[in-house]
Amino acid sequence: MANALSTQAPRAIADPIVVDLGLVGPGKVGSALLAQLRLAAPRLLRDCNMQLRLRAVSDSRHMWLDCDDDALNGRIHGAQTWRPAALDEFAAYVASRGGQLTVLADCSASDVVADRYAGWLAAGIHVVTPNKRAASGPLERWRRIAEASHASGARLHYEGTVGAGLPVVRTLRDLLDTGDELVAVEGMLSGTLAWLFNRFDGSRPFSALVREAHALGYAEPDPRDDLSGMDVARKLVILAREAGLALSLDDVGVESLVPAELAEGDVDTFMKRLDRLDAPMAARLRPGGVLRHVATLENGRATVGLRVLDPAHAFAHARLSDNVVRFATRRYCDNALVVQGPGAGPEVTAAAVFADLLRVAGAMGVKRCAC
Repeated sequence: MANALSTQAPRAIADPIVVDLGLVGPGKVGSALLAQLRLAAPRLLRDCNMQLRLRAVSDSRHMWLDCDDDALNGRIHGAQTWRPAALDEFAAYVASRGGQLTVLADCSASDVVADRYAGWLAAGIHVVTPNKRAASGPLERWRRIAEASHASGARLHYEGTVGAGLPVVRTLRDLLDTGDELVAVEGMLSGTLAWLFNRFDGSRPFSALVREAHALGYAEPDPRDDLSGMDVARKLVILAREAGLALSLDDVGVESLVPAELAEGDVDTFMKRLDRLDAPMAARLRPGGVLRHVATLENGRATVGLRVLDPAHAFAHARLSDNVVRFATRRYCDNALVVQGPGAGPEVTAAAVFADLLRVAGAMGVKRCAC
C-alpha cells in the first residue's frame, strides 16, 4: 500500500480565492480589524485557500493605496502611496486588480461614507460595516441600498451595528428566515448606559458615575452622545427594519437623560454642570426595583428610555457593560430568546466585521475554515 501511494501524482492544489479589501476608518475599530486580519491571513490561506489582499486604507482626509503586508501589520504606515481622500476613486482602486471578491470595510461613523453604499453595491462591491448610519438613516437611502444589493448580488453585512460582536442581527434574521414571527424586542443596547445603571443605586451621585465612566473611557468624549439615547434609538431602528418595519428615527420615542439646559454648549461646560443630573436621576429610583435603560419594540411602537424593573427581570442581572437583547417570538413565546454579552469595544466590534467578511466569502464559494 505504501508503494502504491508513493507512485501516485500529488493532488493539484487549486489557486486561492483572492479577496481584495479596502478599509475606511482606521480608528480604534479599524486598527483592531487590520490586526485581526494580519494574524488570521496565514490560517485563512492554509485552511480556507483564501488570500486576503489589503489594497487601500482611507481616513476622512487621506487615502493610502498599494498597501503591502507591513501596512496590514502596522495599520497604514507601510502603504506606498497616499493622496487626498476620494471615496469613489478609492473603491474603484480596490476593485481594479481583479480579485474574485472585492470587499470594503467601513469602520467609520460617517453619513458621507454611507451615502456611497448603493453605488458600491451596484458595482458589485461587497460592504461590511459597524457604521449604523446606513441601516438607521433615511428610509429612501436604505431602500436604494437594498435595491442595489438585490440587482447586483453584492452583499451588505452589518452585524457590528447592534451589540458589537454579539450575534444580534444574525439571530433575528435566522428567526425570521426560518418562518418565526417577531412579537417584541426588548434590549439594553448601550454598554455605557448599562455600566452606569448597573452601579446607580443611590449610594453615589449619578454625576460621579458619569465622570468615572468618562475617565475610564466607557463613555463617549461627549457623554451626551450616550445619555441622549439616540445611539440606542439607531440600533432599535436597525432591528425594526430587519424585521420588515419601515421605521425611522423620528418614529422612536426617545427619553433623553440630558436636561434641556445642558443639551447645548461645549463638553467642558457640560462636565462642570453634571451635578444638575443628580436630583432628577435620584427621583427615578424606586424601593424594590432596579433602574435600567431599555429599548422596546412592540406592536410597531418603538421607545427608548429608563424603566424600573423587578429584580427578577433578566436585565437586572446584567454585568459590567453587557448588552442584553430579548426576542419574543411565536416560537419563543413562553420564554424569550436572550442574547447577552459584551456589547462594546474595538476588539469585539472588529471581530463582528471580520466575521461578516468571512460570511461574504463563504457565500461566494470559499470553503468553511477548520477550527
